[in-house]
Parts: sequence; C-alpha cells; structure tokens
Amino acid sequence: MKTAVSVPDDLFAQVDRLARRSRRSRSEVYSAALREYVARHAPDEVTTGLDAVLAGIDQAEPADFTERAARRTLDAAEW
Repeated sequence: MKTAVSVPDDLFAQVDRLARRSRRSRSEVYSAALREYVARHAPDEVTTGLDAVLAGIDQAEPADFTERAARRTLDAAEW
C-alpha cells in the first residue's frame, strides 16, 4: 500500500543516507522502522504472538534444561 507522510528534512536525509549505505530502498527503511515502532508500542500483540509460539512447544524439556543450568550456576558460585 502506498501512503504519503511528511517528515522533517533532516530526518529524510538521514533515512536517505541509511538506505544508500544498506543498499535498501527508502520504502524498506521506513517500513522496517514502522514495524519496530509498532512492535515496541503494541506489547500485547507481541505477547500474543509469543504465547502462540510457546503453546506449540513441549515445555517439559526447556524446564529440565533451565533446572540443570541453574544447578550448574549454583554449584559454580562461591558461597
């Protein structure tokens, strides 16, 4: 989808330089920036996505791993 937005000249210049250095279009840079902004400001959507991923994982194994790692850390610590 195409849209028009106004940005300050200095920001436009920074995005233009970044796009050239990274060999991406300005549209790609703006889209990536907006994706990151939305992800940071819509934590419920991120949480919902992570919950969906975790629901499909057998969680017994990670818990065992965590317990073993915690024990190794405690054993190595000086008390």
